[in-house]
Amino acid sequence: MNSKNRLYAGAALGLVAAAALGFGAARLSQPSPPAPAPTTAASSESGQPHEAVPLSSQSVAITEHGIAQSQIGVAPAAAGELDAAIPASATVEATPDAEAVLTARAPGTVTRIVKRIGDPVRQGDTLALVESRDASQIAADRAAAAARVALASRQAAREQSLVSQGVSARADLEAAQANLAVARADAGRASAAAGAVRLSRDGRSVAVVSPVTGRVTAAPANLGQFVAAETELFRVADPRRLQITASLPPADAPRVRAGDRVELTTSDGRTIEGRVRSETGVVDPQSRAATVVVEPTAGGSTLVPGQLVQARIFASGGATRNGVMVPQDAVQTLGEQTVVFVRTNAGFRAQPVRVGQRSGGLVSIVSGLTAGTRIATTNAFLLKAEVEKESAE
Repeated sequence: MNSKNRLYAGAALGLVAAAALGFGAARLSQPSPPAPAPTTAASSESGQPHEAVPLSSQSVAITEHGIAQSQIGVAPAAAGELDAAIPASATVEATPDAEAVLTARAPGTVTRIVKRIGDPVRQGDTLALVESRDASQIAADRAAAAARVALASRQAAREQSLVSQGVSARADLEAAQANLAVARADAGRASAAAGAVRLSRDGRSVAVVSPVTGRVTAAPANLGQFVAAETELFRVADPRRLQITASLPPADAPRVRAGDRVELTTSDGRTIEGRVRSETGVVDPQSRAATVVVEPTAGGSTLVPGQLVQARIFASGGATRNGVMVPQDAVQTLGEQTVVFVRTNAGFRAQPVRVGQRSGGLVSIVSGLTAGTRIATTNAFLLKAEVEKESAE
């Protein structure tokens, strides 16, 4: 630890010590509290009894001067809505129809590379050529099929003329027409095969063609490299069409709805707005997490595929509406009870409450507290410590 860190640590400890000493001095100046009166065990909202705590030990007597000296913040409980924000790690990806993996349609040798990584590409552009024996065979089959179509077409025309002159039988014309139909079917099959492998004009190479517009994001192909069929040579993605996939705990996923607002934070601190497009509704067996798809609504042009961001999903399915909100530091635990310290004329009184969602440093109070009630916010742990000390005595 360097000298600056030691200075900061010492200052923080000094502030806590000063608050505790001030609280103790304020408590020593107070008159002794009356003898504790027996009370019955309090019941929770569910009807189950909590650990019984004497009424006097749930109250702390302290003056306004003592509150100020102990730096105990006092504020009314706020009414409002708490968004159940779910933090999640997310990855920027291209949409499924905006990214393409380009492969060799036939085995062969890479003889030409037209595009490199980072280059812009339009739909239909050729990125490379692969010389292949299969391509030569397909080109030969296509040429032979075209020749058979031409021959069958001439034979059918000749038989048609002979039938018109009454020289040839009708059966010979029908046989010639059938042969023409078979030849045309073979030619169609050969043309389809040539199109499937992207046969180039030279008749011995297959072209690697991009089906999308975007940029080359990966180019593992090397000139002169022999590649097998379906070997990945390029990867093209459109950076303007992006989606973000976030991984959520299975318990939080059911609270997410399509259209929920999302805040995306990049590594350099920029915040980008987004909306939930969909959620899968299933848990991945590998990661044990549910996947939510987010689409950026503003500022998405600054994101790139593969980038990691932090997502904050404001799940509408878990929002507390028209509830009571208090700072997280105001909520303390006494035994089995969750309490807040309510301001009284003599000091503070521990009030049992039932809490709901937590988000952004706030806690929603489901029951036990009404909006506008003045409670201890900062340094409420000093009141808890005093109550526990009196209970122990």
